[in-house]
Amino acid sequence: MTDTRRALLVDAFTNTPLTGNAAGVVPDASDLDTEQMQAIATELGASETAFLTPSDEADRRVRYFTPSQEVDLCGHATIGSHGLLAMEGQLDEGEHTLETNVGVLDIEVDGETVWMTQNPPEIRELEDLDYERAADALGVRESALTGLSADLPLARATTGLPFLMIPVEYLADLSEMDPDMTAIEALSEEHDCAGVYAFTFDTLDAESTLHARMFAPGAGVPEDPVTGTASGACGAYLDRFGALDPTPERMRFEQGHFMDRDGIVHVEASDATTEGRVRVGGEAVVALDGAVAVPEPESDDIIEA
Repeated sequence: MTDTRRALLVDAFTNTPLTGNAAGVVPDASDLDTEQMQAIATELGASETAFLTPSDEADRRVRYFTPSQEVDLCGHATIGSHGLLAMEGQLDEGEHTLETNVGVLDIEVDGETVWMTQNPPEIRELEDLDYERAADALGVRESALTGLSADLPLARATTGLPFLMIPVEYLADLSEMDPDMTAIEALSEEHDCAGVYAFTFDTLDAESTLHARMFAPGAGVPEDPVTGTASGACGAYLDRFGALDPTPERMRFEQGHFMDRDGIVHVEASDATTEGRVRVGGEAVVALDGAVAVPEPESDDIIEA
C-alpha cells in the first residue's frame, strides 16, 4: 500500500485564503528522509514546505524545502505551520520552542497571530557592491537606489537567513522593477545571501512602515510574495542604521501586492542592536487540505550498463 501523508497549503501573513504567501505543511513527517521531503516539496510547488517531526531539544523539529533545495530557515512556513497547529487545537496560547537548522527558536501564539523569534542579527555594509550593478540586476534606474544612500547603505543582513538589503526611494520604482534573475542569483551568491530584499518607505497603507519585494532565484523562488525571514533581517537593519529613530516597538511591512498575494508582516526589532532580539508575526489560513503520496526511498544499488 502506498504511504501517504497529510499535506496542506497554508497561506501565511494573511487571514484571507489565496493571498499572502502559501507554505506547504506536512504536519507529520516522521521517518521521511531528505530525498522524500524534497520530492514532496517539489510536488507541492510552494516556495517553501515545512516538515514537522518530533524533537529531543524543543517542542518539535522542522525542516524547510523549496521546490529545489533545503533552506535553513523560513518565516512564512513557520507562521503557517504553527498557525495550523493552533487552529486545530494542537498548540495552546503562549510560548513554544522549535528546533531548526539554525538552532532552537522561540514561538509564541497570541490570539490569531503567531510570533517567531529569530536569531540575533548580523549586519555588514557592502561597500564593494556597486549601485549600477544592483540597479541593473533589479531592472530599475540607478537613481532609485542612490536616493537614500546617504543614510541607508547597501548591506547584508541576517537573523538566520542572509539577504541583501536594498533601499528604494519610491513605490513606483519598486513596482516597475524588471529583475534579471540570472544577475540577481549571481549577486546573491557572491555575497552568500539567499536573495535580494528591496524596500521603500513609500507605502500603500498609511499605517505601514514599508513596502517590499524579495527575489531569490538561486533558491528556486524568483519572487516570494511575503517573506518573514527577510522582514526580520530588514527590521534589524533599520534599527542598526537608525532609519526611523527611534525604531518603533512594532512595525508593519507590506509585501506581495504586485503579485496579487497581499500580505502583512509585523516586525519587532527595537531591541535588535542592543539586545539582539527580533520577532516577526502574522496570521495564517488554510487554503488546501489533502494527502500526498510518499515516494519510495531511493535505492543505493548501482545501475550497471
